[in-house]
Amino acid sequence: MQNKVKNLIQSRVSLAPMAGITDYVLRSLVRRYSPEVLLTTEMISSEYLAQTLHGRSGTEIFKRDNDHSPISYQISGHKPDMMRKAAEFLNNYADMIDINMGCPVNKVVKGQDGCALMRNPELAGTLVKAVKEGTDRPVSVKFRLGYTLDELNFVDFGVKMQEAGANFITIHGRTRSQMYSGHADWAKIAQLKSAVDIPVFANGDIVDIESAEKCLELSKADGIAVGRGALGDPTLLGRISHYLKTGEKLDAPTLEEKAAMLQRHLNEEIALRGENVGIKFMRKFYPYYFAGFKNAKQLRTQLVVEEDYENIIKMLKELRFVTL
Repeated sequence: MQNKVKNLIQSRVSLAPMAGITDYVLRSLVRRYSPEVLLTTEMISSEYLAQTLHGRSGTEIFKRDNDHSPISYQISGHKPDMMRKAAEFLNNYADMIDINMGCPVNKVVKGQDGCALMRNPELAGTLVKAVKEGTDRPVSVKFRLGYTLDELNFVDFGVKMQEAGANFITIHGRTRSQMYSGHADWAKIAQLKSAVDIPVFANGDIVDIESAEKCLELSKADGIAVGRGALGDPTLLGRISHYLKTGEKLDAPTLEEKAAMLQRHLNEEIALRGENVGIKFMRKFYPYYFAGFKNAKQLRTQLVVEEDYENIIKMLKELRFVTL
C-alpha cells in the first residue's frame, strides 16, 4: 500500500480540505495551475452519504474531472459501519480517502466527529480499520496537535493511526481550542515525523513560497497542505510545488491576472449553481483575491453587495475602484 501512496503523491504539496471552499470549481482552478498536487474535497458527512446517497451519484460535492487525479475525498463521522459504507461509495471517485479528525467547529465536535476523535484514540483507530475494510485505496487521517494545549497527544495519536492502518497523515499545527487563531507550531510536527514511518504533510499558515519553505525546515515533514493560502490565488500550490522541485520562484499573479482568475471562478460557480446562488457564493472569495493591493477595500466593498452579473464583470475589467 505504501507503494500506492508513493505513486499517487507526485508533489510535496496538497490542497487542504475546507468546508464550503474546496468545491469542484476551486479544485478545478487549482488543478489548472498545479497539474501534480494532491487535491482534497470538502468534508463529507459519512452518515449523510451512507444513509442518503449510497448507490447514487451526480451531486456537486462528489463531482470531479478525469484530470483531478490525484484526489482525496475527505469523510467525517464516528460510526464505523457508516464510515465503511462511505468508503465503499467513494471508491467510485477517490484516489485516496481521508478521515477528518481535526475539524474544530463546535457542531462537528459536539457530534463526536472531527477533533473530538483525538480524545478517543481507540474509536479513531477503529474508524481507520473500518474505512480500510471499505476500500483498497490509501487511507489518510487529518488531525491537530491535540484538543487543548494541555492535551498535546498528536505523537501517540499519529502512531496509533499508523498502527490501525493509516497510510498518510496531514497535521495542522494548532490545537482544537486555538481554532485558527495564533500561529501554527510547525516545529512540534517534527516530533510526529520522527515517530511514524508513513508520509506526513504539515498544515497551517502556509501562504507563500517562503512560509512553505520555513514550514518544511521546521517540521521535517514530507510535504505541506495549503488551505486558506490558496484562497484568491489558485496558482499558489503550483508555484510552491515548482519551487520545491526546481528552486525557481515563479511570479505571483498580477492584479489584472487575479481579476481574470476571479472572473473565471465566478463564471464556473454560476455554471454549477446558477447565477443567483453562484454570485452570492463567490462573496466569500473577494477579500482574498484582492488582498495586498492598494485601495482594494473599495473594490471588495462594491463587489460583496453587487447582485448584477454584468456590473460585476464591468468592475473586474475596469478595476475602477482600485488605485495601484
